[in-house]
Amino acid sequence: MNDISSNEWYAMTDQALSKTIGHYIKRERVSQNKSQSQVAEEAGVSRSTLSLLERGENVSISNFIQILRTLQLLHVMEVFKPFDEISPIAYAKMKMKGRKRARKLNLPDNIVSDIGW
Repeated sequence: MNDISSNEWYAMTDQALSKTIGHYIKRERVSQNKSQSQVAEEAGVSRSTLSLLERGENVSISNFIQILRTLQLLHVMEVFKPFDEISPIAYAKMKMKGRKRARKLNLPDNIVSDIGW
């Protein structure tokens, strides 16, 4: 969203975080040249709900998601996507099963002479 470091995010109050999100939504809406009424109607929420969000006030998560969807901003939800993480023990076991040394290939004599081995 912007150049705020992770430490700064933690230092912000809930209200400051909400206002940052609201400013982001408003900036994106304006950059798409859409009025609050247009976005609210497309999202199926009231204009006052969108206005509350843009001011950093509390709105329901479902209204927030509807507005993100309308503004085609659902990509911001990528950070919430769970990912498979391998445990250190499973990684160690996997590494133990790996190859320990190279072995000589058993190639027919005609192939060995063609390659020059």
